[in-house]
Amino acid sequence: MKKNKQKDLIFSICMLASFILWTAAIQITDKQAIGPQESSVGFATINMFVNKLTGVNMFLYNITDWLSFVPIVFAFGFATFGLIQLIQRKHILKVDFNILALGVFYIVVMAVYILFEAFVVNYRPVLIDGILEASYPSSTTMLVLCIMTTTIIQLDFRLKNIILKRCIAYTIIVFIVFMVLGRLISGVHWFTDIIGGALLSAGLVLMYRAICFYNK
Repeated sequence: MKKNKQKDLIFSICMLASFILWTAAIQITDKQAIGPQESSVGFATINMFVNKLTGVNMFLYNITDWLSFVPIVFAFGFATFGLIQLIQRKHILKVDFNILALGVFYIVVMAVYILFEAFVVNYRPVLIDGILEASYPSSTTMLVLCIMTTTIIQLDFRLKNIILKRCIAYTIIVFIVFMVLGRLISGVHWFTDIIGGALLSAGLVLMYRAICFYNK
């Protein structure tokens, strides 16, 4: 258990450091005005190549946009679960630590989203309803990876039926892959937006697991 915790912490720090370096590199490497309204984009050559390869698919964009409510439903479910524990146990410190930490985790994810809305790294490759929106890191990628992977961790911890756990985990993994690839193929994000979202999510999730699930 201790070795697993150390591995998670090490990989978490590596992923978070990679995200910071990746974000810095985007702002200084091959930056060109290739976006709408002449917005500048880092790693312009590879971003333009991938964007031309995928094109823009607004139907897929709308599907992934609507399906992004699925992680929100799961997050609300865990918040409700925590509230029920609080009511039953009558003290916040008696609520399961991993549920309290999950609440903090959600707040951190939201804070990161707000931060990158205020301090824009990249704008989208396309206008959404005529508006130039921030796109780095991909908020949908973050939302899906952070909430759905922690959902797998929580259910693996709480469910006893191995077959049920595996079925749920595989279903969630398919959903995650569809959402992340769908977001890229829809053409509403630059390739570097997806990578940034994945790196940050991996770092945060591994940190959460290391803190909460290796104490016994």
